[in-house]
Amino acid sequence: MAEKKQTKGNLFFGWENIKWLVREIGEMYSSRKSYFSKKRIESGMAFIIAQWGMVFFLLEKHADMTQSDLALWAGIEFAVSGYIINQIQKEKKGSSDESENI
Repeated sequence: MAEKKQTKGNLFFGWENIKWLVREIGEMYSSRKSYFSKKRIESGMAFIIAQWGMVFFLLEKHADMTQSDLALWAGIEFAVSGYIINQIQKEKKGSSDESENI
């Protein structure tokens, strides 16, 4: 059987990509331009933490929850998701308006 050798160009998580990621994260928190948006990264992390907390709460309390408790939980889930989507869309709209004015 012929084994396929992986070259440096075939590896996604190669050393060069890891160094680039760390450099870009550092530049994100500095005054220099970065590939990543600080607001999007932070809001994405907040969303992931909120979702993890909501799912953990559901898994821990589902046996004791009534239908109204479950409906309230789902309402909060939709509110958090809607807020995050609204913020992302507002940011997209603002950035496209700024680029048209330049």
